[in-house]
Amino acid sequence: MKIMHVMAGAAEGGAENIMLESVLALQEHHGVEQFVVTRDNNAFRLEQFKAAGIGTATASFDKWLKFRTTNVLKKAIAEFKPDVIEYWMGRAGQFALASHRDISIGWYGGYYKLERFKNCKWHIGLSIDLCRHIREQGVDDAHVGLVHTMADFNNAEPASRADLDTPADAPVALALARLHWKKGLDTLLDATVKIPGLYVWIAGDGPIEHELKAHCSRNGLEDRVRFLGWRNDRGALLAACDVVAFPSRYEPFGTVTVDSWAARRPIVAADAVGPAAYVKDGVNGLLIPKDDVDALATALTRVLKEPGLADKLVAGGDATYEATFTKAAFQRDSLEFYNKIIAAH
Repeated sequence: MKIMHVMAGAAEGGAENIMLESVLALQEHHGVEQFVVTRDNNAFRLEQFKAAGIGTATASFDKWLKFRTTNVLKKAIAEFKPDVIEYWMGRAGQFALASHRDISIGWYGGYYKLERFKNCKWHIGLSIDLCRHIREQGVDDAHVGLVHTMADFNNAEPASRADLDTPADAPVALALARLHWKKGLDTLLDATVKIPGLYVWIAGDGPIEHELKAHCSRNGLEDRVRFLGWRNDRGALLAACDVVAFPSRYEPFGTVTVDSWAARRPIVAADAVGPAAYVKDGVNGLLIPKDDVDALATALTRVLKEPGLADKLVAGGDATYEATFTKAAFQRDSLEFYNKIIAAH
């Protein structure tokens, strides 16, 4: 089976991580050959593909000079001869070739408009609700596939707390998030004020970094909050923290939930539509209202101090992970959908 992936994503980001880890997971499956067309804006991703033996080509995905990217795609298709072409996210979908519509998939990590994937006959949703969104735009159910993301940290060694200027015995909450208003990190900072002794690691970059650091300073939290920037070692950070904080105001799915379950860490999540569909309060995490500082502070404190609660949530998260979000489940569901396309074609 020959699969070509096309992604015009940002240099870093959650969806970009999903694409990278998905392609690497599929490469492990016997009989799968892959090729990637993407931007040249992330050397780490390109190096990972090369190390795995996956061929790549780079393109600009410039909508004003569309022919340049179209030529790269045409050349890659002519030489690689894919059985399936998967366009990751809406920007890549806008470059899908009409000539190969019958074997083309649009991948939805958010509530994209169908117009972006007009040259894709097939559609993959990251969550149950995203699949509903695709069908409600007029796509036949037979052409829609649900393929959950996955996580596999292979018993990652914990990051050094000393290197992150954090006491070895301090409670630590980890936030894996783009520094954007949607992620609700200001709520986390306000909640931290109410939890004496709590250290917070924020791993990510984004447009409101300056505002968040200023907010941190106003609250007198510089000694307990660490802005780590973008990190490629999520597993190590998860292994070193005590609880995962996920206060997003808007989240179509929220792979942080899967990351925390895979790493066996308790999670406190706000009830954005994505997490709310998968986090069962008191079972595999604690679910709180969005923008509720007191609720977030109370939930984090409960996880850290209530006897047995963290272990209970970890056990529930592990059960959810094993049932739905393992690498094996992702490989199975992806290949089943690809084979359906090949058979139809």
